[in-house]
Amino acid sequence: MSETQVSNGASETFAPATVPLRFEVAVLPVADVDRAKAFYQRLGWRLDADFPIDERFRIVQFTPPGSPASIQFGTGVTTMEPGSVKDMYLVVEDLEAARDELISRGADVSEIWHGRGLGTEGHVPGPDPAGQSYGSFASFSDPDGNRYLLQEISERLPGRE
Repeated sequence: MSETQVSNGASETFAPATVPLRFEVAVLPVADVDRAKAFYQRLGWRLDADFPIDERFRIVQFTPPGSPASIQFGTGVTTMEPGSVKDMYLVVEDLEAARDELISRGADVSEIWHGRGLGTEGHVPGPDPAGQSYGSFASFSDPDGNRYLLQEISERLPGRE
């Protein structure tokens, strides 16, 4: 089985990758580690680690409920500007319930929209009128401005179970 990719008018064939590569952690840049830690604790995310290695290096890791992937932030872990990570997807089965819970835990969550998820163009207020998976969104940011997109998916595309 092979996959064909077209780029610059040329076709190339690539075999599917066979070595598992599991995405497990996204690094977030934050200005205040303790403030970020308190925010994610309020959200109810699982605290996996808080390793104060020394005065210049500390790693804090949280995992959202039901997620196989985690976030990590701390002191000395990245050179990215605080708040520069945008549009990390959090997939939910019930967008309204997820939004309500996050708001009850102190997150400033946007109104629900449908249309395009990324950016701000193509947003139409309210959930997807047909209730289609992949079509409804809301967003929120942590105290530094790292932004999450909530996307409602009740039925996955083939091969995405």
